[in-house]
Amino acid sequence: MSRDAKTIATWYVDPDAEDHMSDGHAPIWRHLIDLILERDLSEKSVLDFGCNQGGLLRHLYAIRPFRKALGIDIAEQSIAKAEAFKGNIPVQHTVGQSLEGWIEEFDLAISHEVVYLVKDIDAHAADIFKALKPGGVYYAVTGCHTDNPLWPKWRELVAKRTNTVVQDRSITDYARAFANAGFEVSGRKLEYGGFIPFVEDGWTPDFADALEYYTGTKTVFRLVKRRNAS
Repeated sequence: MSRDAKTIATWYVDPDAEDHMSDGHAPIWRHLIDLILERDLSEKSVLDFGCNQGGLLRHLYAIRPFRKALGIDIAEQSIAKAEAFKGNIPVQHTVGQSLEGWIEEFDLAISHEVVYLVKDIDAHAADIFKALKPGGVYYAVTGCHTDNPLWPKWRELVAKRTNTVVQDRSITDYARAFANAGFEVSGRKLEYGGFIPFVEDGWTPDFADALEYYTGTKTVFRLVKRRNAS
């Protein structure tokens, strides 16, 4: 697969912030893995779109070992670290965002807080659809949408603190794009049930905002490519 022309070094302007990001995401990843309905992945091929430093795939393999996986991300230094951290798990990492050449390759695809940065969501939905096998499932997770009451502040922070370009979309915008690509679309709130740490980092002005975000705002789409899809 050819590399995309548009890549970045790291997601965050401050590289240290990116190194610490996986610590905060780890409990959320484990909760997400528990929500995935596909229990036995031992013979399955998995895609992590926007894998960053590969932490989600490492957590997934530790809990539900898969046959093989691909992690793809536009951040070059992040992919280098993902490769360094992966150990002996059967994962390939690549720099880019296009899945050209990966046709009906994956049984399961996951993205966590990535789709809100994808410029062309219709093209992304079509890309994932083609990359999944018939019957394959894509779990796309984001709380970064215009239905989030914190979004006006967050889009400023994302623009300031990261090397990415923010996109404004509602939950319905995402659902419609995936449906138009041919997916059977359903969704739910993340409803994280663990304890949420009190952290004053600018993202949630009040602790109540953090509690509401992880239980009520953050959304999990479950997108199924029907077996009879053309």
